[in-house]
Amino acid sequence: MTIKKRFKNAAVLLGSLFVLAACGNGAESSSGSSETPTSDNSTESSSSEETLVVYTNSNSDGRGEWVVEKAAEAGFAIEIVGAGGGDVTNRLISEKANPVADVVFGLNHMFYEQLQDEDALIPYEPDWAGEIEEGINDPDGYYNGLVKQALILSFNPEFVDKANAPESYLDLANNEEYAGIYQARDDLGAATSKVIVASILSQFEDPEGELGISDEGWETIDRYFENGVQIPEGEDYFSMFSSGDAPIGTMISGELAAKTEQYGAEPTFIHPEAGTPQVVESIGIVNGTEQEELAQEFVDWFGSAEVQGAFAAEFNAMPANIEAQEQVTDFQKEVFADVVSQDIDWAFVTENIDAWVEKLELEIF
Repeated sequence: MTIKKRFKNAAVLLGSLFVLAACGNGAESSSGSSETPTSDNSTESSSSEETLVVYTNSNSDGRGEWVVEKAAEAGFAIEIVGAGGGDVTNRLISEKANPVADVVFGLNHMFYEQLQDEDALIPYEPDWAGEIEEGINDPDGYYNGLVKQALILSFNPEFVDKANAPESYLDLANNEEYAGIYQARDDLGAATSKVIVASILSQFEDPEGELGISDEGWETIDRYFENGVQIPEGEDYFSMFSSGDAPIGTMISGELAAKTEQYGAEPTFIHPEAGTPQVVESIGIVNGTEQEELAQEFVDWFGSAEVQGAFAAEFNAMPANIEAQEQVTDFQKEVFADVVSQDIDWAFVTENIDAWVEKLELEIF
């Protein structure tokens, strides 16, 4: 593999670093990605090759370090800079005139649609594009799928009796029995929180309603946040789940294996009649990168069946690459066994999510 070296202004690079987080409580996975902020601003390869700057919301629980290590073995020097999905998206948009990142991965398609609308991405069809499940990749090539994530509503059977467990997010909002014992994430810069909001509000779509949502929908989500428990900044959602402080919450499929091992709690899944929200973490190339050819080579490598299969085996992920699914662990197969995807109009959600978040932050929180 040939890697072309180009000079990149170190001062600009250092100025780009912002507080690491991952996909949920002040950060995320997954999305992404993951919910626990990391202690450094970036994870960097020790390779002497020219560095690619990679923004992501999917770098916690050792994932960022793994990507850096494997990339170095393949001849790539990368620096990972992580934050919540909304923060990564806003950062890329704000840097359009003077981009710092070369590649972005981990965001779901809501965020990629925003980036595409803002002309912050350039199209590229990687070598493995044809191996991805149908309907996942952007048809114009602005982003391509890596990992499928299911956001599974769950309860801790040590503290919640199965016979009295909720049936859905709507049940949590409408039944006072669950007030004060479920997690209602109000960190709406994070992808996980936005998807939960989308899961709830999309069930109340009304062309005549405010921002496309009926009065009942706004009243429901108001109760949902009012009666739920917010996750304090810096605290792990699974810690609260396992301790009983908030034993009902949303589990991110790609994090379950690591979290259950770390905290020793086994979630019981809830499968709502409306289905479980699922998102896909994807990868794209930043418009304005000075290292477009190198970025393409990295995308070709990272999304390949070999690399995504190894990633899936290491982190109990569910790859979007069909050929990589041969390496999915039995644990992850069990996680997805009974999951039925919620039918969400993501075009409608993407069009309205920013306005929904603004209303929630200004009027409800």
